[in-house]
Order: sequence, then structure tokens, then C-alpha cells
Amino acid sequence: MQNQIENIVFSRFVKQPIPFEFISIEELYQRCSAAKFDLSRSHRIAFHALIIVFEGESTHVVDFKEEILSPGVILPLTKNQVHSFSKELNINGVIISFEESFITQNTSDKNLFHFLHIYHTPCIQIGQENLITIRPFLQLLEDVHLDPNINLKSEVVNAAFMTLLFQIKRLSIYQHKTFESKRFKDFIRFKQLITEHYTETHNAKDYAKKLSVSYKYLNEICKEIGHKTAKAFLDSWLLLEIKRNISEKKYTSQQIAFKMGFKEPSNFIRFFKKFTGITPSQFQQKLR
Repeated sequence: MQNQIENIVFSRFVKQPIPFEFISIEELYQRCSAAKFDLSRSHRIAFHALIIVFEGESTHVVDFKEEILSPGVILPLTKNQVHSFSKELNINGVIISFEESFITQNTSDKNLFHFLHIYHTPCIQIGQENLITIRPFLQLLEDVHLDPNINLKSEVVNAAFMTLLFQIKRLSIYQHKTFESKRFKDFIRFKQLITEHYTETHNAKDYAKKLSVSYKYLNEICKEIGHKTAKAFLDSWLLLEIKRNISEKKYTSQQIAFKMGFKEPSNFIRFFKKFTGITPSQFQQKLR
């Protein structure tokens, strides 16, 4: 198969003493061009990132959906997403990239809640007029990132980055609904369990048992936060991951079926066609 999607790990372009990097979008384009890597080709990332746009307009495709980038737009990118930049560099801004463990292993439960809340939001608008408000936090991150002194560097970067996220959340022109902490954490845990056990079961009731909650409660939090039933949310995640696997062009339809936990390829094809109206092979043809 041709034009396979590359899986990009954090260390692919980054050589840093801590798993965190702060660079301009222009520098990212230059770095990838020097490495003969085409950012406009779809690729899957194995780390988190945050794009902050200062000037210009462009588009960014995330999991087969096009997002408009313009001043004041902040785009969280999460681990395992398939995405691509525009071919031409039409925007000015920064991109922050980091390993997931850099946040999850070095922050309080309260701060982790806010981090997950922001990274549950596909695209954030703070408005061009509010960019000046977050610049001091960005400058601090850049200064610490460039500082060769590694003493407490990880702790300072972590604290500064979380403060930046708090400010972004405060400035968001779209008021995000604040969910009760435990319910939101249970919802995130449900998502995590799906990624860990989707090869074993596609039954939402099994995940309720793994969470030690009732299926009714799981349905309630999925409807409240994900705007879908638990079963519909599980199906939508499976469908997205199937699309990601197909777009990688590394596996046959049968291999993806077994990889995704379908015992029979025919069941896999029926599942995919039920939600898309086309077969997996037809979807792959559309990607070319």
C-alpha cells in the first residue's frame, strides 16, 4: 500500500531534556521541511499538542474534520489523532507539544480535571483581542523552555503551562459548561477504558462494570457530557478509530477487523457500513 500515514512520536523532531517543547509554527514548518517531512500529509501523533494562532488564516484537518485557524483560535491536539496542516504557511503563532505523562504525572487532581476539560474541547475561541492577555504566559514558557538550567525546569514549565490553560479557559468566548468533577472524571475514565479494552468487548454494559457504576449512571454522564448514550459514544469511538486505521493504509480490512475486536470481518464491514453508508474499502478509496 502506498502513502502510509506515519506515526509521529515526540522524539521524532524534538531533542529536549524534558518532554515539552515550545516553538513557533514557522519553525515547525522549517524543521519538517529540512527533515523532508510533509506536514500537509495526514499523520498520527503519539503525544499532545496545542496550536495558538496570532495572525493569518488557514485550515487544519483533525480526524477527518476541517478546523478553521484564525487569530484567537486555540486548537488542542490529542494523542493518537490523525491530522494534517495546510500545505502553505499562512499563519503566525506557536505550537506547544508534550508527552501526556508530563501533565498527568506532575499535577494535582484538581488541575488534571481542568486539563482534561480543555482537551475534551475540539477547538477553543478566545478572540483576537484577548491574545495580548496570554502573551506574558507564553513568554514565560518560552523563556523557561530556552533556559539551559534544568534545575526544577520540569516543575516550572508544568506550572506555567497549567496557568496558561487556566487563562485560556477563562477567556474562552464560548462558555463551556462546567461539569461536576466526579461525573466528568468518570466520563474520561470511560473513554480511557475503551482505548484499553476495545479488542475485548464492544458492550457498553461491560464498561459500566469495569467502572463499578450502574449502566444507568454511565448513560446519564455520557448524555450530559458526550451528548450521546454510552452505546452510541462507544460506537462513535470505534468508528473513528477504524477510520484512523484505514487512513494509515498499513492493514487489510481483515487485519483491522481483528485489531478492533471484531470476531468476523463480515461483522466489521456491517458495523462500518451501518454508520457511514459505505464499506471500509470504499472509504479508503475516497481518501486517495
